[in-house]
Amino acid sequence: MHRSHIPIQEWFWAAYLVATHTPGISALQLQRQLGIGDYATAWHLLHRLRKGMVNDTRTKLEGLIEADETFIGGPAKGKKGRGVASADNKSLVVGAVEVLVYQDKNGKRKERCGRLRLALIPDASEVSLGDFISNNIAPHSRIRTDGWSGYSETALENYRHHVRVVKSMKLAHKKLPHIHPVFGNLKAWLNGTHHGVEPKHLPSYLDEFVFRFNRRNTPMSAFKTLLGISTQKSPLTLDSLVQPESTP
Repeated sequence: MHRSHIPIQEWFWAAYLVATHTPGISALQLQRQLGIGDYATAWHLLHRLRKGMVNDTRTKLEGLIEADETFIGGPAKGKKGRGVASADNKSLVVGAVEVLVYQDKNGKRKERCGRLRLALIPDASEVSLGDFISNNIAPHSRIRTDGWSGYSETALENYRHHVRVVKSMKLAHKKLPHIHPVFGNLKAWLNGTHHGVEPKHLPSYLDEFVFRFNRRNTPMSAFKTLLGISTQKSPLTLDSLVQPESTP
């Protein structure tokens, strides 16, 4: 909100819409809802709110976890499997979700999703996956994976590894039944609400999806949390968002 020309009541209204609107809200929709003069202002406002969706002191996932990766973006000609990550129009996203075990009214064992973490990674190597796991999952947790080599003993040191080998992608949703629906919902949200996202801005959209997913049952709490975290964040300028990516 620092040095913003947007009235404070519109900031609050925008935060409320972002936090409580079930399918999310695009910059164009927000511009129309608030009567903002131009699209760039609404787009910038949304990115500043997304920065306020990550609590720097949040606790790590723990217990039973499902972890896997997925690709975001268009088709990659001549690429297969995890090698698709090298395509220019593809982004590799890794995800981990808590699996909460409970008993239904008939005493049958059931599972449901708990908290989620997502991140953009350069590849599916043991270094990239190991960094994500150590940064987001508490030691000694039990981690389910599909047996990909990147989830090596080195990457999962200090964790208990439960491998569910996936011989066919058609069976992946049965072996990892929680993280795959999350990926499906993520892609539907990116394409449906936002009509696709540039790779350089994808991390902030992942932050929003995680924020909303983890508070899907408490929308009013999400609104209060967003306001609280936002006051602790440094300003985010429009220039820093639109400047071209540096080349190696």
